[in-house]
Amino acid sequence: MEDKFNLKESLEGISAKLVSWLDSLILNLPNFLLAVIVFVFFIFLAKYTGRLLNKLLAKKVKQDSIRHITVKVSKAIVILIGFFIALGILDLNKILTSVLAGAGVVGLAIGLALQGTLNNTFSGIILSFLPELQIGDWVETNSYAGEVTEINLRNIVIKQSDNNYVVIPNSKIVEEPFKNFSTTNRSRVMLNCGVGYSSDLEKVKEITIETISKHFPSRGNEQVEFMFTEFGDSSINFVVRFWTDVTKNRDILVAKDIAIIEVKKTFDKNGINIPFPIRTIDFSNTLNLQKPE
Repeated sequence: MEDKFNLKESLEGISAKLVSWLDSLILNLPNFLLAVIVFVFFIFLAKYTGRLLNKLLAKKVKQDSIRHITVKVSKAIVILIGFFIALGILDLNKILTSVLAGAGVVGLAIGLALQGTLNNTFSGIILSFLPELQIGDWVETNSYAGEVTEINLRNIVIKQSDNNYVVIPNSKIVEEPFKNFSTTNRSRVMLNCGVGYSSDLEKVKEITIETISKHFPSRGNEQVEFMFTEFGDSSINFVVRFWTDVTKNRDILVAKDIAIIEVKKTFDKNGINIPFPIRTIDFSNTLNLQKPE
């Protein structure tokens, strides 16, 4: 009898609990349906937001990987906003607080574990929007020089003049200075040389400027600049500075090659000597190699 009584009591308790849940479900059914509608709406909103953002980024960001990850992150943020609003409609404040607290702890743990990776990721996002650094540019950075072939969320890849590739973490690019040859169409080239002490310096200056101006025409306010710099050991040295079209380091080497050939031809025609270092060797024998008698 006692067992039957306990079983009957348990069944009544279960029935009462089920009825209570059913009543709560019926009472909260409108809020539940509204929460579902809101969440589904935010899912579609995230989809169209991603498409719109992808079109906008396609005009400014050449890197597909960065554009795709940016779109995915934006869609995830929109969906999370919809999820939290749906929980608020259901009046699940405790659950919402727990979810936010848990997300904060997990986010902190992930941030500490992936500090270097996240630094490179955010640096990659910054680099993708920098007009000073684009795919195809020729740059010098971190003791390397080459053409930028890829910019992703972890690193940039540059192709050096020897056809080797160098992978540099994004944080290194953001934290250290870099030189971009491709941001300007014109650049100034410096050529150093020297002439003999017996040379007519005014004539040297005149014919050098004339030769350089002939092969490298100036534009606008540009001009060929010539300055003697020092009395060297075997020559009077000078530097000539001129402008030329430069988009990569090779253009500077080509310009110097042409300038050296033409200046040498001009100096030869005018009898101007470009001396090389001279050493005087004394062969006199100061040692007495004869044996004493």
